[in-house]
Amino acid sequence: MPSSSLSTAQIERLTESGSIALAQSIQFQPISTPLTATAITTSYICRGEGQPPLLLLPGFDSSILEFRRLWPLLTAVRETWAMDLLGFGFTERPLKSPFSPLAIKTHLYHFWQQTIDRPVVLVGASMGGAAAIDFALTYPDCVQRLVLIDSAGLAVGSPLAKYALLLPGLGYLATEFLRSPRVRQQISRNAYFDPALASEDAQACAALHLECPGWREALVYFTQSGGYGTFAQQLAHLQAPTLILWGQNDRILGTADAARFEQIIPDSKLIWIEQCGHVPHLEKPQIVAEQIFNWLDD
Repeated sequence: MPSSSLSTAQIERLTESGSIALAQSIQFQPISTPLTATAITTSYICRGEGQPPLLLLPGFDSSILEFRRLWPLLTAVRETWAMDLLGFGFTERPLKSPFSPLAIKTHLYHFWQQTIDRPVVLVGASMGGAAAIDFALTYPDCVQRLVLIDSAGLAVGSPLAKYALLLPGLGYLATEFLRSPRVRQQISRNAYFDPALASEDAQACAALHLECPGWREALVYFTQSGGYGTFAQQLAHLQAPTLILWGQNDRILGTADAARFEQIIPDSKLIWIEQCGHVPHLEKPQIVAEQIFNWLDD
């Protein structure tokens, strides 16, 4: 089971004040679900006042540390939560738990029910966007509004699925490839419009959760499950008003899906963020916060 906080040694690897402050704010809550006999110790952060609350979901093989630059801007104005999805970040990975999209959604619902228990503005980045879409479609009464940041959900399969499905052993080889600092640094550089932002601190933030027990096994399970497919046929049924924020220079997912999301989702608004890659919440956090609050105030 994870400890009640990140260790001093872990936090000392971070070099930027915002990263350190967020890491020191991470809390853990046992969440009871039908997935396992015992509660799943779930990592999250919460701060701020003002309703409705925001709930932030990070992307594939990431953690809530990816919100380190957006977090203080949101919490200054609104009650804001962020949590690590099942199988990712610092949330516990129980040995007998499934780590499929359905399991992620089940765990997310029980986290929401046992901690927030009010309709939220659900904010999903990259794969977190696909998780947010899935949740909003299944539990529309829990989601007052939806924000998608360079979101997955229109492409088929997770990034490692094509490797993991070939042979069970190859799935483990793929995760070891993903664990490589050189590989992770290249992914980080590709995620930004300005590669200088792929700093030593950014690399430390992106790698800290790799030490969590079960990281590799959960990632292999998720990829072998097929990950998130396309929601193209269901998006027309989304009830929540939706804001789509997209970096004009996204080299991870590209830019074509931004307009597709706006076209299919009934009550949606697309805003392009200039000189920005796949992670606007890291690269242009001030603009992301302003756009979210302007949209909420409309």
